[in-house]
Amino acid sequence: EISKASSLTHDKLPLVYLLYATPSMEACCAYVLIVTAVYWVSEAVPLGAAALVPAFLYPLFGVLKSSEVAAEYCKDTTLLLMGVICLAASIEKWNLHKRIALRMVMIAGAKPGMLVLGFMCCTVFLSMWLSNTSTTAMVMPIAEAVLQQLISTGVADTQEDSETVEATEDDCLGVYQILVLSTAHVFSSPTNSDSLYLLLSPFQTAISIPEPKKEKESKNSRYPTKRDHMICKCLSLSITYAATIGGLITITGTSTNLIFAEQFNNRYPDAKVINFGTWFIFSFPIAIIMLLLTWVWLHFLFLGCNFRETCSLSKKRKTRREMLSERKIHDEYIKLGPISYPEVVTGVFFILMTLLWFTREPGFVPGWTSLFEKKGYRTDATVSVLLGFLLFLIPARRPFSRAPRTTAGGGSTEKDPDPLAPMITWKDFQNLMPWEIVILVGGGYALAAGCKVSGLSVWIGRQLEPMSGLPPWMVTLLACLLVSAVTEFASNPATLTVFLPILSALSETLKINPLHTLIPATMCVSFGVMLPVGNPPNAIVFSYGHVQISDMVKAGFGVNLIGVLVVMLAITTWGVPLFNLTEFPDWAVDRNITGSL
Repeated sequence: EISKASSLTHDKLPLVYLLYATPSMEACCAYVLIVTAVYWVSEAVPLGAAALVPAFLYPLFGVLKSSEVAAEYCKDTTLLLMGVICLAASIEKWNLHKRIALRMVMIAGAKPGMLVLGFMCCTVFLSMWLSNTSTTAMVMPIAEAVLQQLISTGVADTQEDSETVEATEDDCLGVYQILVLSTAHVFSSPTNSDSLYLLLSPFQTAISIPEPKKEKESKNSRYPTKRDHMICKCLSLSITYAATIGGLITITGTSTNLIFAEQFNNRYPDAKVINFGTWFIFSFPIAIIMLLLTWVWLHFLFLGCNFRETCSLSKKRKTRREMLSERKIHDEYIKLGPISYPEVVTGVFFILMTLLWFTREPGFVPGWTSLFEKKGYRTDATVSVLLGFLLFLIPARRPFSRAPRTTAGGGSTEKDPDPLAPMITWKDFQNLMPWEIVILVGGGYALAAGCKVSGLSVWIGRQLEPMSGLPPWMVTLLACLLVSAVTEFASNPATLTVFLPILSALSETLKINPLHTLIPATMCVSFGVMLPVGNPPNAIVFSYGHVQISDMVKAGFGVNLIGVLVVMLAITTWGVPLFNLTEFPDWAVDRNITGSL
């Protein structure tokens, strides 16, 4: 067998032979990649611990030096994430996120359809800047308070309906006794046939026992009616889907976006096309379309097709329960008290960071980095870390003010023991900093560096040459479907880390712009929404007990399909002029030539 294999070119060797018959760098790198992927998919050890496998196997196998591997675990995106977490810590500490969420829901109203849309909009907005998990964990308690108010008023309405029915039955029984006695008297006289009609007519309304219009759940159910249960399902699932959609909009919205940005910039250093502005321009229309289509799909699935009834903003058509729900939301907002000085500072920093990201290198006009003599030194991480650092310096008390400070709980006040206490402390930052994600991302960078140095990515790309006859959109669609299927059972960061080097090599081999496959795959890896294990927001929503796995599978399949179709629409329409996808770029040609050599 070895003699037969020796007649094959090195690039055409099968993977098994490459692993066991040749002690090459490609084989060693492939072994490390497979071992790490198995640990990530099976989750036999924590994801962060599995990401450390390349740190000791690469030096042992002679693929990379230990110092070279260590350098891969801290990149520019790590600093970017740290600055964003500083801002997120300030937002959560001073309840700015809760104020934004409640205010948006108050604007939407308490009609079921508009309530779901309002929660989805505020969740999408918050998830653009906070992690999907943090956003879901913050919004769900607010939604649960509204749902409990809905359920409690539903129980009261059901009890009132049952009392009305019992009273009506008692009245009818008395009327029946009167009618029996009267009828006997009437039929004793044949001339009183008209009197019978006159006697019956006043009680015709009382005799007909009205049936409750509401379809009750079983006695053991905690929901007054089946419709209440459907509203709970719809609102709960809408929050996890909205968190996923919001995470697509910004580079920092989710860890998979950061993984893509760093691996792409490392593999193609001459490609100056991915930054905060270009990503936002591409992904924002995707999020808007997905938000509306997902809302329509959930409304159809759980609330039916009567959008006029569930989405009307008219006050005349509001029920007692809807008015009580609005009052509950308004009371929660009142508990926050007037907007505090720390909230104002946090809001200013939030707006300032966004503006500086947008205007750094907008592309169509010179950005603020053009004011500096040396080019290429400032990135989005520079802005993020600078503003995050200032939050440790600025006092949380208004200058020249002796008034007691508003506490983080909102509403109550207490004497501040430290007038120079900063906006956030290191403990606040540490409570939110996802170190496991940082190590996981670093492990992905290390794997990508090993694939590049060993030549494994070139070998993988040449094995995929038979796909060269497919059109680019077909290759992208297959990649999206494959990634979205795998991510239902494996973690999103791990799935993307494994697939990015493969798709990059495939694009270079087929002479397709790498962005044509990498961006859709990065977005579709977030669509693991069919199972509670798909991502942490799903698990959080599932833990509240309103939805079952069958509900998540049914609703998630539609959302997954919507996401893939919208992403394919984007990459074949406005993504083409934005990233110049019709041509194989020079920065990819240079990378391909270097890899071949």
